[in-house]
Amino acid sequence: MTTPGEFRAAEPAQFVDVDLRGARFVRADLRDVVMRGVDVAGADIDAPWLLGEQGSLWVNGVDVAPFVDAELDRRFPGRAERRATDPDGLRAAWSSLEETWAATLERVATMPAGTVDVSVEGEWSFAQTLRHLVMATDTWLRRAVLELEQPFHPLGQPNADYETDGYDMSVFSTTAPSYEEVLEVRGGRMAMVRDYLATVTAEELAATRKNPWGPEHPETVLSCLHTILEEEWEHHRYAVRDLDVLAASSSPGA
Repeated sequence: MTTPGEFRAAEPAQFVDVDLRGARFVRADLRDVVMRGVDVAGADIDAPWLLGEQGSLWVNGVDVAPFVDAELDRRFPGRAERRATDPDGLRAAWSSLEETWAATLERVATMPAGTVDVSVEGEWSFAQTLRHLVMATDTWLRRAVLELEQPFHPLGQPNADYETDGYDMSVFSTTAPSYEEVLEVRGGRMAMVRDYLATVTAEELAATRKNPWGPEHPETVLSCLHTILEEEWEHHRYAVRDLDVLAASSSPGA
């Protein structure tokens, strides 16, 4: 999960009396867009950075971002713990996350064979999502926090920005692994985070690290761990969203 690119048109575009029904914007920067007198019935917005430094989403004069965040916390018990700032809180947050993923893996195991490799509307499949989280752990724990020279597992699933940001794509396998292989590596990476959190101290959380996307920008160990937790919960939300679609499409009468 990476932030949108910094491309910006010379002048802000204007759409007046334009029919944009069914339009799809992917990895688009729509910050500070102003819409007036628009029909947004049925609009579907997914913005994982909604509560960033200056996050807000105004609808009819109401900032709905806090309401969206609170509703997601309600829907996904344990999600609110991702903001924990002390070792015990982080350990509890990771434990809740592992329980959530375990329940989701159990659900997937009951679904039709091949479900894990099905893409919904061009999004990553369930197996690809797990592979991406392997890469996210490698990026923010193994590379940023542990500062390993070769942090990436070949099975990891990079996103579109990795190649444009100069990462060595040859590190990653071009052959799709089996789901069993994905589960094995994913389980190992989750255990790695758990083991790190088991002994981390408050002093270590405050230590400075380099941002893996921009080494000139300092991070703390805590902020790196928060990024891992954000990645985990956002991609779990995506995965559940798509599993619901697949379950509905395979149900009798669908």
